[in-house]
Amino acid sequence: MLVTDDRAAALAHAESYLSQGAVLVEEHLSGPEVSLFFISDGDTVRALSPAQDYKRALDGDKGPNTGGMGAYSPLPWLTERFGGEAEFVELITREVALPVVKHLDAEGTPFIGLLYAGLIVTDGGVRVIEFNARFGDPETQVVLPRLVSPLSELLMAAASGTLEDVAQPAFAEAVAITVVVASEGYPAAPVTGRPVGGLDAAASVTGVHLAHAATANDGGGLVATGGRVVDVVALGTTFAEARKRAYEAVDLIALEGSQHRTDIAAGVIER
Repeated sequence: MLVTDDRAAALAHAESYLSQGAVLVEEHLSGPEVSLFFISDGDTVRALSPAQDYKRALDGDKGPNTGGMGAYSPLPWLTERFGGEAEFVELITREVALPVVKHLDAEGTPFIGLLYAGLIVTDGGVRVIEFNARFGDPETQVVLPRLVSPLSELLMAAASGTLEDVAQPAFAEAVAITVVVASEGYPAAPVTGRPVGGLDAAASVTGVHLAHAATANDGGGLVATGGRVVDVVALGTTFAEARKRAYEAVDLIALEGSQHRTDIAAGVIER
C-alpha cells in the first residue's frame, strides 16, 4: 500500500504491481484522523473516548506507514469543529455506528463486541476509513487508562444484550499519551533479539506505565522480538505534563538502535 500526494510516485507504484493483478486506487483524503471505539450488544452501542494515533514512522508525519508510533486522548481540537467531544461522539454514534449495527442486525448477523471506527475529519466532513472488530493499538493504551466506568460491566452487558441498561462510559479529566519505542529498521526490517533495559526505571516515572508489545525473556533478560517493542503510557493533568513524563521515561529505556517519534501530542491545544 502506498499513500502519497505525488502522482508520479503513485503511478510508479501501481505499475510495479500490475503484473500481479488489479490495482485498487482510492481517493486521497486529507485531515486529522480519529479512532473511536464502540461496544455493541447487537442493538445498542456505547462509545469510548476518541483518540488520535500517529501512523508514520518519523516526526512530522514523514516516512513509511506503521502500525502506530504513538497516540493521545482526549482530542481538545474537536471543540472548535464540533462544539466538543460529546457532540462529536454523538454525531458518529448516530451517523456511523448505529446504522452499521442496525444493518448487520437486519441481515441476521448481529454485531456483538468491539467496533473500531477509523475516521478522518476532512473539509467536507467526517469520512470512514475503515472498521475493525477489535481494539486499536496504540489508541487503546490512552483510552482505557482514562476510563472511569468498569470495562467489565460494559463487556458483560454487550455479551448479555443489556447494554441499554448501562450508562454512557465516564472518563477522567486526565489526559494520556503513549510513545512507542520501536526496534531499529522498523517497519521494513526490524532488528530483533537485542536486550531491552531500563524498564523498571522508566516505569517508576510519575504517571507512567509500560505496555509490552514485542518483548520476551530469553533466560538472561528481556529482548526485543518485533518492531514495536514497548509502549510508554503517561497520564497528566495537561498534555505538557503527560509529554514530559512520557519522554522522561522513554529516555531511560535502553535498546540499541531504537527509534521513537518525538512529536506525539506536540501540537495539541491545551483545554
